[in-house]
Amino acid sequence: MKRLYYLDYLKVVLTVLVVFHHAALPYSPGSEWAYATSHQEEMMPWIWHFLSTNAAFFMGLFFLIAGYFVPRSFDRQGTATFVRKKLMRLGIPVVVITTLLTLLTGQLEVGHLWYVEGLLLFCLVYALVRQFVEPIQAQCRLTLFGMLVLALVMGIGGHLIRQVSPQDNWVWLLGFVKIEPAHYLQYVMMFVSGVLAYRFRWLHEMKNTTGCLALFIGVAFVVGNLLRNDGAWNAFVYQWFGIYESLLCVFFSFGLIWLFREFANRSNRFMNWCAQQAYGAYIVHLFILLFVQNATDEMVLPGIVKFFLIAIVASILSFLFTWLIRMIPGVRRVI
Repeated sequence: MKRLYYLDYLKVVLTVLVVFHHAALPYSPGSEWAYATSHQEEMMPWIWHFLSTNAAFFMGLFFLIAGYFVPRSFDRQGTATFVRKKLMRLGIPVVVITTLLTLLTGQLEVGHLWYVEGLLLFCLVYALVRQFVEPIQAQCRLTLFGMLVLALVMGIGGHLIRQVSPQDNWVWLLGFVKIEPAHYLQYVMMFVSGVLAYRFRWLHEMKNTTGCLALFIGVAFVVGNLLRNDGAWNAFVYQWFGIYESLLCVFFSFGLIWLFREFANRSNRFMNWCAQQAYGAYIVHLFILLFVQNATDEMVLPGIVKFFLIAIVASILSFLFTWLIRMIPGVRRVI
C-alpha cells in the first residue's frame, strides 16, 4: 500500500487538538480536570463551544482512521501476530498509565488512555470476528446519502442512550474498560466505518464533489454549534444534540479526510517527524500539560492568552519528549 501521508498528518492535527482540548478544560466553568486555575478572572465561560465541538467529532475520527488500517494489518500479519502486536503496542501503554494513575489517585483510573483501551478492545473483537467471517471483497463509493444514513443511525441510537446515560457519564464496562455510553455508539460505528472504508476503498474512491460537499455540510454544523447561545436555537440543538453531533461528526470527519487527501497527501520532513511522535505524544501529554499548567499558575494573563500559551508549549514538549524516549532501545516497538 502506498503511504497515505494525509492520514498521518490528520492524526498529528487531531493529537494537537486533544492537547488544546485538555488545556481548555481548567478555564471552562463546571469542567473536571486535575488542575484548576487560581485566578477566576482567567475563566472563559464561552470556551464550552470549543469543547463541545471537539467532543462531537475528534475521537470518532481517531477511531475511523484507526479502523481503516486494521484490516490491512490483519490480512498481512495473521491472527497470532496481529493480536500479539496490538497487545504490545496498545496494551502496554494502557497497563503502564493505568498503574501510574491508580497509584497517584488511589483509585482505578485509566485517564485519557480510555481511547487506547477501547481501540485494543475493538481490534481484539475484529480478530475474533475474522475467525468466522471472510473479508469483504468489493469496491464502491461513499455517497452523501450513505453518510446521512450512517449519521442518522448513529444519532438516533446516541439520542436514546442519552435518555439513560447523559453525556460525560463514565462507567466501567466489565469492571476495567472505561467508557462513556453517550458517545460509545459513535466510536463503535466510526471504527466499523473505517474498516469498511478500507474494504470498499471509500477514501480513495470518494469524489471531489462528495468530499467538498461533506466538508461544507460539516463546517455548517460546526458553525451552528459555535453560534449556540441561550435562545431557541440553543434549546433545539441541546434537545437533539445526540443526532446533531452525529451529523457533525460524520460529515465533518469525511470532509476533513477529503481535504487532507487533496491538499496534504505529499511527503513533508517536518510532518513526517511529527507523525512518528503523534501516538507517544497522545500518551504522555497529560503529564506534560499538568506540569505546564501548574508551573504557570502564578502567571496572571487574559484567559485566552494563557490557554493558547499553555496548549502550544505542552504540544511542543509532548512531541519532543516522545522523540527523546523513543531513542531508548525497545520503546519504538510500543510507541
